[in-house]
Amino acid sequence: MSLPHIMVAPNGATKTKTDHPALPITLDEIAQTALACRDAGAGALHLHLRDDAGGHLLDSGAYAEALAHLRPLLGEMAIQITTEAAGRYEPGHQRYVALNSGAQMVSVSAREMLRDHELLAIRFYEEAAERGIAIQHILYSREDAEALVHVLPDRLLRDPGLQLIFVMGRYVAGQVSTPAMLDPFLDWMQAEAITPDWAICAFGSGETDCLRNALAKGGKARVGFENSLVMADGTTAPDNAARVAEIAAL
Repeated sequence: MSLPHIMVAPNGATKTKTDHPALPITLDEIAQTALACRDAGAGALHLHLRDDAGGHLLDSGAYAEALAHLRPLLGEMAIQITTEAAGRYEPGHQRYVALNSGAQMVSVSAREMLRDHELLAIRFYEEAAERGIAIQHILYSREDAEALVHVLPDRLLRDPGLQLIFVMGRYVAGQVSTPAMLDPFLDWMQAEAITPDWAICAFGSGETDCLRNALAKGGKARVGFENSLVMADGTTAPDNAARVAEIAAL
């Protein structure tokens, strides 16, 4: 199972309709947005769920219900669930959700997994592989990448199907991303002599420039309101589909 060239992340864990009125919150809104983004060129949906109060929700049962609802609607569009902690969840809960939601694609932060003992992370990665769950490892820095090397079994690290996502600008003042932020990750992959299936996402107004750079260097793109509300010309995007279309045009 490989990553599509474009994955849409339409809402994230914390943004609300006060950030943008077209940000999808309910499952029906997410479905409508995903369909529009599929038509604009996205091959997968990065799925965040919200609770009744609009807060970030990690729940295996809620994910199972959402996947059962979305899969018939979205057809061949893949669905990846998040395990983002967002300050609310511990690694044990994140691992349980990843393994027991019925999802075939799951994004997992190496930094968050390593809040627990390394052996627990190793067992989790091995069990996910045994179950055929494609983990996309979220890496915020080269230090995260180097830490992943120590806990990911070597056969998984060397597998060309290894899925990674490099995050540009998340922990920078003002969440400003630049294309040069990709360089440490490219250097790391070269140093490790690995050729994974990799993508990036980028925060703020630099999103398009960063994605253009990554696509030119053989990577893939995750785009959407989770990361940025801004078009390349600096105007506010009307919706997620417009962001997808702009990247698909690249």
